[in-house]
Amino acid sequence: MPNATVPKQSAGLRQQEDLTLLHEVSVATAGVSRLEMCIQCGTCGGSCPSASDMDHTPRMIFAMLRAGMRNEVLQSNTPWMCVSCYHCVVRCPQNVHIADVMYTLKGMAIKAKQYKDSTAPDFSQSFVDMVESFGRSFELGLATRHYLSHYPLRLPGMAGMGLGMLTKKRMNLTPSRIKGMDQLTAILEKAKTLELTE
Repeated sequence: MPNATVPKQSAGLRQQEDLTLLHEVSVATAGVSRLEMCIQCGTCGGSCPSASDMDHTPRMIFAMLRAGMRNEVLQSNTPWMCVSCYHCVVRCPQNVHIADVMYTLKGMAIKAKQYKDSTAPDFSQSFVDMVESFGRSFELGLATRHYLSHYPLRLPGMAGMGLGMLTKKRMNLTPSRIKGMDQLTAILEKAKTLELTE
């Protein structure tokens, strides 16, 4: 895609359009993102259950990508607020794979260490560590690790809920590995190798 620049007049942006970042994110997104097809209609933000907690709506993030505002996009909390419900994707008139783009932006923010608050990236890494170790999430270990790292004073208040989940067998006290863990490990290693070659 050419590195074309044209005046940016929508979404209140005053910068020139620089499609380099938009193209980079589009290429890095799994599958076909259709990010270039965004018409700035705002349906995504209007459909999002987390939009009120986002510092920028997805529409605004896509406009910022068009403007080449790398630091502002990667420091935004928007990708971290995405709950991957895919409601925005279903309602998007251009079939832009918005949730997949949000995953890409999270990965880019982690790689560049361009996030304002480490809570969500640390939680994400804890989850990945659990999957790499056991093949699945270990809820008790994940919650304990997360709260000890970020909210230690809240941990005692979680004890009642944790005990209830344990007694109703909604959570295990010890982790268990999935069958075929060696196959999952091979898949993850292959994925890491492919990521390094890109």
